[in-house]
Amino acid sequence: MEQQIELNEHNKQEYPPMHTTEHILNQTMVRMFGCERSKNAHIERKKSKCDYLLAVPPTDEEIAEIERRVNEVIESNADVYVRYVSKEEAASLVDLSKLPSDASDTVRLVYVGDYDICACIGAHVNNTSEIEGKFEITSHDYDNGRWRMRFKLK
Repeated sequence: MEQQIELNEHNKQEYPPMHTTEHILNQTMVRMFGCERSKNAHIERKKSKCDYLLAVPPTDEEIAEIERRVNEVIESNADVYVRYVSKEEAASLVDLSKLPSDASDTVRLVYVGDYDICACIGAHVNNTSEIEGKFEITSHDYDNGRWRMRFKLK
């Protein structure tokens, strides 16, 4: 059991660029489509996927705009930093619906410049300049209100 915990902690440390990119992508989707952040995400070093609940799938033009906006934030050299705040203050800033019921009264908020803020326990870069490569949506599909997109940093 102890070895598994160490492995999990190591894995989190290994993928901060992709995890930070997920934050940027989520905020881009919220801004463009008025949807919630991803309902399901699987973030890996080589490729990742996120699911969004949308009434209709994005057009090819909108997909290109998602890529453009995410890359613009990555290229902006935005500082990524953490603040610890009370659960009450956090609730006024972010959605806490995914927070476990037994979470502490202090919440860790991760900021990507002035572009995104999210409650998160994962590892992130210190500045978006540390994210190497371009964000690219490699494939996507739409089924019954769920748009699944796969992406990588290329």
